[in-house]
Amino acid sequence: MTAARAGDGTANSDRRPCSATDVRGRGFSSRAALPVMEGWIDAAVAPLPPLAVPLADLAATLAEGVVLAAPVTAPGNWPPADRAARDGVAVASSDTLGAGSYNPVPLPGAVTVAAGEPMPPGTDAVLPVEAMQTDGPFVEALGSAAPGEGVERQGEGLRAGTVLLKAGHRLRPQDLGLLAALGIDVVHVGARPRVRIVLAGGPRSGPETLCAMLAALVARDGGVVELVGPLPADRAALAAAYAAPGADLLISAGRTGVGEDDVAPLALADAGGLALHGVALRPGDSAALGWAGGMPAVLLPGEPMACLTAYELLAGRAVRRLGGRDPALPHPAVPAVTVRKLVSEIGCTELYRVRRTADGMVEPVASPHRPGLAGAVLADGFVLIPADSEGVPAGATVTLRCFDGTNL
Repeated sequence: MTAARAGDGTANSDRRPCSATDVRGRGFSSRAALPVMEGWIDAAVAPLPPLAVPLADLAATLAEGVVLAAPVTAPGNWPPADRAARDGVAVASSDTLGAGSYNPVPLPGAVTVAAGEPMPPGTDAVLPVEAMQTDGPFVEALGSAAPGEGVERQGEGLRAGTVLLKAGHRLRPQDLGLLAALGIDVVHVGARPRVRIVLAGGPRSGPETLCAMLAALVARDGGVVELVGPLPADRAALAAAYAAPGADLLISAGRTGVGEDDVAPLALADAGGLALHGVALRPGDSAALGWAGGMPAVLLPGEPMACLTAYELLAGRAVRRLGGRDPALPHPAVPAVTVRKLVSEIGCTELYRVRRTADGMVEPVASPHRPGLAGAVLADGFVLIPADSEGVPAGATVTLRCFDGTNL
């Protein structure tokens, strides 16, 4: 499926607006399971068209996490011909038979070569400088060389058609070096989604908190941020900001709960459509999904830890999909053993912030009920407890997902 830029008015049957249920003052009658929310994102968000970028222009953008939009294959054999693998003299191996320090053998056809140079015609080995001596203009072998010794054969490194790098691969400096050596001068990479972040209603925790955190998260996932707000908790003002053209994805933070001024979901319904409001996730249970002005939208809670959780599991997935990246969590996953039980409630996915102990086990820093980012800062990562689990007993093996910058 070829994606158009979200926000261009492209027709899509999944973008039908739906009536919004007003949960203010009455609470949620139900919340969608996390896999349902993830499935909605996967169905509604398609990768943007890839970009053809000259190889010379990619070096300056590697820090931004450039990913391939299509696999790269070797255009030909590498090396394209037999070449010297070391400095020395190129010889016919048969000419060195019987050579030794007490029996120098003259090499009238020897040619001095440097590593990487093509093998001269009639030669099939490279004698190292330590195994030869010169006597005026003459070269003598002090040791024998087997056929192919000191030679990198044609196609030994790569065969034509070999897949070098898969789609979604994050380019590294060594990748650019190999592509340049192979003569590949244009690479198709994932686009950088334009992400509008709207701070709704002046988050009670302070807009600078969410602004700094969300801008960094979107940049990590390959997006380009447009920051709007903080805006007042006004339904019409928020709807206008949501529906404005020029972005590929809307992320709004704040005013998603059950308070009287929690009007963000209603504003999203006015701006396009509210698909799902409320997720069985702790923290982050008031997150919502929908459409605004033709682009997908994710509403995040204003409480910082709930906002972080909902971004990682929902909004970040949308950003990564738009840019052609792996939509799964980007955090390194390693096995760990729990020091004590992680208590959980059936029917709700819970995120536990944990740290590693001196003996390599993990213990909770803060429960999913505790707000604030301090626990996340003190933690090495998090453990997700699935909705069908009552918790994890002490001594159980869990998957620790390491926060960005945490040493494994």
